[in-house]
Amino acid sequence: MTKGLLVPFSFLTNYNIVSRIYECYHSGKFNPIGSLMKPGDVISYLEMCAEEKVNLQRGMNYHLRGDISVILMSLRRNAPYADRIENDGRILIYEGHDVPRTSDNPSPKVVDQPMYNPSGTLTQNGLFYKAALNYAKGKLKPELVRVYEKLHAGIWVYNGVFRLLDAWQEESNARSVFKLKLELAEESLPNQQYVQREAALDHDRLIPPAVKLAVWKRDKGKCVLCGSTDNLHFDHIIPYSRGGSSLVAENIQLLCARHNIAKRDKIE
Repeated sequence: MTKGLLVPFSFLTNYNIVSRIYECYHSGKFNPIGSLMKPGDVISYLEMCAEEKVNLQRGMNYHLRGDISVILMSLRRNAPYADRIENDGRILIYEGHDVPRTSDNPSPKVVDQPMYNPSGTLTQNGLFYKAALNYAKGKLKPELVRVYEKLHAGIWVYNGVFRLLDAWQEESNARSVFKLKLELAEESLPNQQYVQREAALDHDRLIPPAVKLAVWKRDKGKCVLCGSTDNLHFDHIIPYSRGGSSLVAENIQLLCARHNIAKRDKIE
């Protein structure tokens, strides 16, 4: 069956990125319509951009498309921001972002993270901060945020949908930084389907980054059953919903989409 490219890429300005995303689409590496992407899926930077239909150049993206927000996180050593996970992997504490590095401001790490742009509009910090406060005051429902985590250069993991519950400013190294508190949500975003309830239950805790990296290195970035490097997923050998742990590499493996679905069918 011939595929029809329906994703509106006209707003992407980098021709090379657009061309490579186009190639990803026609290679069948992602399905931009009715995405079935699940927490734990391993994707490339280009596939992540294709999934969100935008060239992601910044870590905080409030209402990127309509009412969908996206953040990019990293818990790797020497990551630029102090993100962390709490409550056995259900809570993400995400640090706001610095002012851009310029000739007038060569050291962003010594300057308070900004609430407002020079024009007076809210920065990404300010937009997420205000949304969290509006939820805390009962004015709005919690913002739903799609979260991607950088695992390795060019390799990302989709961590799922989170609810933005709270935000505050705190002192860190003699400056003020923003902190966002997000909770892993069970529900998907509008028009996004999780294939099975079992799969959602299996990922109601984040796999720690050290475990993900250890599994990635151990399994050499390939499906342990067939050696495929496409459409990979961090799979719980014993599902979390059945007592398996997210905290040890021995219970996590890399599976391709085909073998992940086949395993889930057998469990059910």
